[in-house]
Amino acid sequence: MIEFLRPLDRKLARDLWAIKGQALAIAVVIGCGIGMYLMSKGMLASLADTRAAYYERYRFADVWAPVKRAPNAQLSHITELPGVRRAETRIRAGVILDVTGAAAPITGEIQSLPVIRGPHINDFVLRRGRYPDPVREEEVLALEAFAEAHNLQPGDHVHAILNGTKKQLTISGIALSPEYVYAISPGEIVPDKKRFGVLWMNREALANAFDLDGAFNEVVLLTSTGEQQDALLDQLDLLLKRYGATGAYGRDQQISDQFLTNEIDQLETMGRLLPPIFLLVAAFLLNVVIGRLVDTEREQIGLLKAFGYSNRTVALHYLKMIGAITALGIVIGIALGLWLGHGLARMYMDYFKFPFLLFRAPPDVYLAGIGFSVLVSAAGTFTAVRKVVRLDPAVAMVPPPPPDYSRSGHWFGALTHRLERAARGIDQPSRMILRHLYRWPKRAAMTCIGIAMSMGLLIGSSFSLDAMMVMVDVSFNVIDRQDVTVNFVEPRNIRAVEDVLHAPGALSAEPFRAIPAVLRNGPRNRREAVIGLTPDAELSRVVDTNLNPVPLPDFGIVLSDKLAELLDITTGETLRLEVRTGRRPEVDVVVSGIVKTYMGTSAYMDLAEMNRMMRDDAIISGTYLLIDPEQTDAFYRALKNTPVVAGVSLQEQAQDAFYETLQESLGTFVFFNTLFAGLIALGVVYNSARISLSERGRELASLRVLGLTRGEVSYILLGELALLTVCALPLGALLGYLLAWTLVQSFSTELFRIPLIISPSTYGYAALVVLLSALASSLLVHRRIQQLDLIAVLKTRE
Repeated sequence: MIEFLRPLDRKLARDLWAIKGQALAIAVVIGCGIGMYLMSKGMLASLADTRAAYYERYRFADVWAPVKRAPNAQLSHITELPGVRRAETRIRAGVILDVTGAAAPITGEIQSLPVIRGPHINDFVLRRGRYPDPVREEEVLALEAFAEAHNLQPGDHVHAILNGTKKQLTISGIALSPEYVYAISPGEIVPDKKRFGVLWMNREALANAFDLDGAFNEVVLLTSTGEQQDALLDQLDLLLKRYGATGAYGRDQQISDQFLTNEIDQLETMGRLLPPIFLLVAAFLLNVVIGRLVDTEREQIGLLKAFGYSNRTVALHYLKMIGAITALGIVIGIALGLWLGHGLARMYMDYFKFPFLLFRAPPDVYLAGIGFSVLVSAAGTFTAVRKVVRLDPAVAMVPPPPPDYSRSGHWFGALTHRLERAARGIDQPSRMILRHLYRWPKRAAMTCIGIAMSMGLLIGSSFSLDAMMVMVDVSFNVIDRQDVTVNFVEPRNIRAVEDVLHAPGALSAEPFRAIPAVLRNGPRNRREAVIGLTPDAELSRVVDTNLNPVPLPDFGIVLSDKLAELLDITTGETLRLEVRTGRRPEVDVVVSGIVKTYMGTSAYMDLAEMNRMMRDDAIISGTYLLIDPEQTDAFYRALKNTPVVAGVSLQEQAQDAFYETLQESLGTFVFFNTLFAGLIALGVVYNSARISLSERGRELASLRVLGLTRGEVSYILLGELALLTVCALPLGALLGYLLAWTLVQSFSTELFRIPLIISPSTYGYAALVVLLSALASSLLVHRRIQQLDLIAVLKTRE
């Protein structure tokens, strides 16, 4: 078929076939950039569209307003508030669950089903089974993630402590809810399907269990579009204040949506930062390949122009070559992006509990990826194509002068002279390598930068594992060192600690108190739980940036750095603290300290000072415990039968869940980033080696004729590449650090602040990937060197 093409197109086909390895390497790098962009932007759009459709179809609430106990008659007053489109009351309570086969107690929530079945706020998706029978008080719906973790089916039983009474409940159906897309236990940082469950029960049965006949303890709202939500929250708090309102809040503080929004923000950041790096590397490779190809084909370019081909026609010939490589990269990128996107969608379906999640990238994502890749390719080869246009036929047809390896007249002659003197003690092939490098510094620098960029990308994309491991260690082994956290149903006297210590296996305990409050600094405000700790706390501590314990002062409040940033307040300034429980005091407190935290936003006070502020006598909300590992099961059995316990957090299981989440999510990203970075390193080194072989083929063949062995000739070419690769490693480490710093700044949210920590093993791992990629490239080029036809090479410049 090639015979039917025009002469220049036949030349193009032959040229592409001659550099097929280099062209494929460049296309793969372009494909990695487009694939990463398509995956991240497509998944971002899919998650956002799925969330919007799910929330709208099942009427996900805009506002939640928990109270202690309010009469149902208040619903009419709530619906009359400006901005309220629809309101519903419900009963919601924390419970301890016991499932057959689970040794540890399970923290759970139970909610009331609406009296009238039909569309309601925070509706649920019935996946299996049926709705509870209104006349059967023991029937419940179970959240699908929890049911799957314990292999529960409709008809199975679970035990729950409802307001101090242990009851056997029967699961009638399995459901999903937009309220629990990210089902996480209060106070935890990662979801654990085995240790957190959600049940839905008939309203009347649940009201009887919690003494809430004719009353509710939470109202959920749908609001009108465009209304000021802050004003509505204040009106709700004022209306429900006398019923023990703890503070209304919107979606931005609903824990499930917070985590989902955080994930969407991270995807957006990744799609904004990483793909351009791949495409810039591809532009660099195209610039090197096309630029040096033009240099080697200057005589052919001169002949084409001498035979009457115009500058435009010759330039178009090389533009076609660039377009063919770019087009191949686009095809690879689209296929790669779709494959990665569908795989990521399956992972997110397990991570976030949607009833459906389809990966579907909008057309503008494809157009943007293709357009950006074409633009970058054009920019990367602009200099080379311009050189083609400007090349005069008479000059082009004259062979270029051989490289000048003399010292005279060189702009960096002094440096060359010193290097020559230093190289006198080494063998001749090694001196040839060094002489070639310092006579072509720009070319060597470009190769070094390309290899360094691949290493930097690998470090920047995989350092998060190091950071997360540090976060886990700090959270579970430095700050929270307890084995178990026990939360009471109601605040109790501090003597309750002694009762808990009577449980089998309990070794030591430290009390704490948590109070809901609104923290205000002028127009800024935050709804937070203020934690009261003992000054000498050892199990749950406040630490500074150096991980040293910070003693709580006997006055004022200590804020985490992120909370202080959100409130725009510094140490020594006064903060308005509006407590939303008990006697609901409103006091001005001094910010006595700001501490570093990596997860969430926190506020701390001295426990005794907190009780004085609340005008209570040594009241606590729960206790931190150390337990005897030999009596763990006995301790768990005692907790399952303790009516006053509302929630249990198990440190070891929480840490295991965190590691499992890291392995499933970050591990997958690191694997693909390693693959991409390896491909970039392979592409850079292989292209450099192949171009050097093309440029120096005559020189290497001459050395073979003069008596050098194949090994010595290979050493001259590949030794140069090895030296450049080694020199690129420190630069790659620096680029990786800069990329990691950029990502840290971009990923700082209310939920997580990733520390800039890169372990030596990550640097070593990245260097190993680059070295192995360089080795693979060298082996491929070595085969080419071994196959050199001495006669043919000596006859032509190529």
